[in-house]
Amino acid sequence: MNLFQKRIQNLQKTLGTTETGVFDLVTTNSILNSLGIQVPLTADFTERKKSVQRFLGFKGNDVDGIVGTNTLSRLEMLYSQTLPPIPSGASLIASKRSLDVIVAFEVSSKAIYERKYKSPILPGEYSGITIGIGYDLGYVNASTFSYDWKEFLPQSDFNILLGVVGKTKVNAKNALTDMVKNVSIPWDTAITVFYTKSMPIWAKKSRKIYPGLEKLPPDVQGAIVSLVYNRGDSLAMEDRRLEMRNLVQHIASGKLPSIAAEIRNMKRLWSAQQSAGLHRRRDSEAALVENATFVIKPEDCVFI
Repeated sequence: MNLFQKRIQNLQKTLGTTETGVFDLVTTNSILNSLGIQVPLTADFTERKKSVQRFLGFKGNDVDGIVGTNTLSRLEMLYSQTLPPIPSGASLIASKRSLDVIVAFEVSSKAIYERKYKSPILPGEYSGITIGIGYDLGYVNASTFSYDWKEFLPQSDFNILLGVVGKTKVNAKNALTDMVKNVSIPWDTAITVFYTKSMPIWAKKSRKIYPGLEKLPPDVQGAIVSLVYNRGDSLAMEDRRLEMRNLVQHIASGKLPSIAAEIRNMKRLWSAQQSAGLHRRRDSEAALVENATFVIKPEDCVFI
């Protein structure tokens, strides 16, 4: 067996298929299934290999159905169980879909944001006044708010919002005046602050309280950031934070089923009728963890 065949054999070992050292139909179908690539039932062997190449980003004449060094190299990188080094200034590697989950549960979509969330709201009895993509003014201080938003807001709007920073619960409700409600934050501003300000901070907080998180698949990293962004980073010795504390050991040991179970267990804290959105969010985060894999294209990863 030559070196190229040994590489195919190693890939087959990762896939759990018979280690023939030949890129055969069984290997191809295993890749198609694991990556969720849909092909017609009538597709022949060559067309199936071409479908894999298209998924890997090959175009034009490079989609030839021949598995050479280029195709194999991309497959090896895709199925690698290691993540690229995190650059200085970032804390985690999250998947795009996990970050999309955060945006979806905070504001649903751009269209709904512009209809319902572009002005400050009070989303819950324990919250502060919230702006942008789930940015809770009740749980930041003036310097943090200034760092995150001052460059993006007109001075008058900035001053109005600065006046409600740190207010939660009843104080926040009383502070949500017509003047505050009249502040309007465009979608582009909201999403820019979310990706360039909020996510890096909450990724750093998540990694700090959960050592080893950076070693887990990108879907898991993003799911935990979603959780911490929504619930905060406290590991206080109180019943409401029990599952958050339990996650420490599960994340350190990389036990994905246990991580998912703890996230779902948190649903006990909220009424399914009054807080259906939180129940769905925990289920979505748990599903990301349960189905997480290191098999993810580089362009679907985001350093945060």
